[in-house]
Amino acid sequence: MKLGFCGLGLMGAAMVQRLLKAGHEVKVWNRSREKAEPLAALGAQVVGTPSEAAEGVDGVLLCLFDAKAAEAVVFGVDGLAQAAGLKWVVDHSSIDPEATRRLAARLAQNGGADWIDAPVSGGIPGVEAGTLAIMTGGSETHMPEAEAAMRAYAGNITHMGPSGAGQATKLCNQAIVATSIAALAEAIGFAQRNNINVDKLAPALAGGWADSKPLQIFAPRMIEAQAKSIGALSTMLKDMDTLIANAQQSGAPMPVAASVQQLLRVASAMGLGQAEVSAVISVVLPEQRDAFLRQIDA
Repeated sequence: MKLGFCGLGLMGAAMVQRLLKAGHEVKVWNRSREKAEPLAALGAQVVGTPSEAAEGVDGVLLCLFDAKAAEAVVFGVDGLAQAAGLKWVVDHSSIDPEATRRLAARLAQNGGADWIDAPVSGGIPGVEAGTLAIMTGGSETHMPEAEAAMRAYAGNITHMGPSGAGQATKLCNQAIVATSIAALAEAIGFAQRNNINVDKLAPALAGGWADSKPLQIFAPRMIEAQAKSIGALSTMLKDMDTLIANAQQSGAPMPVAASVQQLLRVASAMGLGQAEVSAVISVVLPEQRDAFLRQIDA
């Protein structure tokens, strides 16, 4: 399949690598071209504008920071929408469901292309293992083609409903993950202050009801900050802000998620926004803060 891909951050670059390994031809664009160059050595074609990435391809995939970035890439100067024959756009960005619906309607009016919201869960390890969970929303017309491309890095793809449904599902995911990470940070802080060997905590709980992927992945990373981040705290805070705003609009009570949102904001105020989300441990164990600040500088 011939594909375009825009947005080559940690997740986007890893996705492109998987697409190339699966045998797809991929044209890539990124706002800062230097992030695209390493992918050229793997067989990707680096282009100068989003519209070039969308020319002569079966579809285009996006992995961008927020709705503003997505709108600029699709509808801005030399945006994807200017390319003739564009059939579908898959958006892996985590953005507001209502913003997704507006962008999808605008793209349909502009040239008839489908906007498929397809946020992901599983992080960089999930991309590299080809096991991401992807929740999609939008028209099913071009879904089989889009899913065929996403299979390069996904193990579970579920169509959740009309436009915006994928993004709403991702917010449910983030509510569960963020609250789990916050509870884990508190548990490690408690263990540290009660003479427990914290290195044994995750292995000791493996197989029990407290066991989870967040426990096994993040506990060791909270105890010892790693050089390479697997997901910024600022990104999780952005998603929790979106979740709480949508909860307010829909009247959904979310007292626990709201508390976690503020816990993440405290960590951000401590200068840890660009550190890994594991850095939230620093709120309950301030002695961990310096290690995560070094992670930012690495």
